[in-house]
Amino acid sequence: MAEVIGIDHIYLAVNDLARSERFYDLVMMDVLGFRKNQFTLGDEPHIQYFNRQFGFVLRPARVLSAHEPYSPGLHHFCLRLETAAEVHAVAEKLRKLGICATAAKLYPEYAPDYTATFFEDPDGIRLELTNYRQERRDRHDCWDEPADAS
Repeated sequence: MAEVIGIDHIYLAVNDLARSERFYDLVMMDVLGFRKNQFTLGDEPHIQYFNRQFGFVLRPARVLSAHEPYSPGLHHFCLRLETAAEVHAVAEKLRKLGICATAAKLYPEYAPDYTATFFEDPDGIRLELTNYRQERRDRHDCWDEPADAS
């Protein structure tokens, strides 16, 4: 059986490409260290942010509408940082850049070590940054071990 080893790319259709580019330049490049390129596909401009792990692409929407996270489709998109301290630092940096990110805090109702900040892009797409918590590390590191039968 083939194993998925990661997300290759995510495409977001946005209402105003220039407005979204300004926002994502701050988030993806200035705060998270992604690189950027631009290309045309089917006569439409695309903007790609990428790091060593995956690409995050903006393309113009063909139907303009507000994003509704509780309708079918994307509810939110979460990126993982290495540590809770990084989540706190990034949340502060986002706020200093004028992005309305929540203060990073611990959410023990999600997991005992779940720290996160939340914010929205110009189209109302919910974004989250969280830490690489122990449950995810264990899942990764112990995947081939037998599951506990208890």
